[in-house]
Amino acid sequence: MDDLRQPVSVEGLLFGLLTCGLFIVVLFALTRLLPGKKVLGQPLPGSGERLTYKINGMALFVAVHMLIFTGAWFFGLSLTPLLDHFWSLLIAANIITVIWLLLMNRGSRARLAAAAERGEEDEQSAKRGALARLWYGIELNPHFLGVDLKIFAYQPSLIGLGVLNVAFAWAQYEELGHLTPQMLAYQLFWWGYLFTHYWIEDNVLSMWDVIAERFGFMLLWGDLVLVPFFYSLAGWWLVSNTEPMPIWQVVGIAALHVTGLWIFRESNAQKNRFKKDPSAKIWGKPAETLGGRLLISGWWGIGRKINYTGEIMVYSAFALCTGFSSLIPYLLPLWLCMLLPHRAWRDEQRCAAKYGELWDEYTKIAKFRMIPFLY
Repeated sequence: MDDLRQPVSVEGLLFGLLTCGLFIVVLFALTRLLPGKKVLGQPLPGSGERLTYKINGMALFVAVHMLIFTGAWFFGLSLTPLLDHFWSLLIAANIITVIWLLLMNRGSRARLAAAAERGEEDEQSAKRGALARLWYGIELNPHFLGVDLKIFAYQPSLIGLGVLNVAFAWAQYEELGHLTPQMLAYQLFWWGYLFTHYWIEDNVLSMWDVIAERFGFMLLWGDLVLVPFFYSLAGWWLVSNTEPMPIWQVVGIAALHVTGLWIFRESNAQKNRFKKDPSAKIWGKPAETLGGRLLISGWWGIGRKINYTGEIMVYSAFALCTGFSSLIPYLLPLWLCMLLPHRAWRDEQRCAAKYGELWDEYTKIAKFRMIPFLY
């Protein structure tokens, strides 16, 4: 693993800036050029406006596969340099995040006035200082050349994560001539995770950060830095661990991953289908509700935040591929074990205030938040 961790140099930083910058520019150009279905978003806070989005992430996902395959087959492309310059790429991603944020917030006074006219400015955001506005953002849905920047930021985030993960397998294959069972499982798990995301990509339009969070440093840094570089952390241990994992262990981890991914994706998809069409079918039957407002069909009749349970299962499977030689690959699922229960609690406070007695009735049907009989 040490030979893949070159110290940061001027040349490395230039490589990082050029690579990250070009990657984002190419994805942006493809976002504009590639076809995609038009999907109506959820009503926005304040104005109630519903924006129309072009959803073409799957086309981007496939295009990047094709570019990597073409580069490797015809031009001898290797992804190992991404690991050689990992820290330079990390620094470059932070620099690009700051530059992007500053460019996006030019003329902030005019942007604040425009946000207020659209009903996007509330009392809390109006009281924030300049730094707080940079952190939380000014606009709900900033656009550039017809592209919604908040939705676009998912692309370099998730596809960048996918490319970095493949680089670990690339490095191991160049060194060993084959992949270990745990590395192969790790790659298949991540590919399945990303493929299913893009298969039902319009689900993101019903997520809280898309509907209600302004696009500031918090979201942008999470997209460009946290997700690609922190979520791929386990790959370093898989590259250096060349001892094959027993197949029975791989099968057990795969069962955990597939079950968690099913719960995670299907529960979110059920909620999204219900929001778009309250009469939608869930598990083959028309959706059942409380008062026409709270979904009690499918996974949402079992657990109030069971989608978080599936998410933790998925990320635990990624970490388990590394074995137990280090705690560091487990930082991601451990972080989610602290973040998601707290988020579930906060969500329930909002729901209790919003739905009142209806929410009390719902908790009697879906008796637990995330873990049966425990939480």
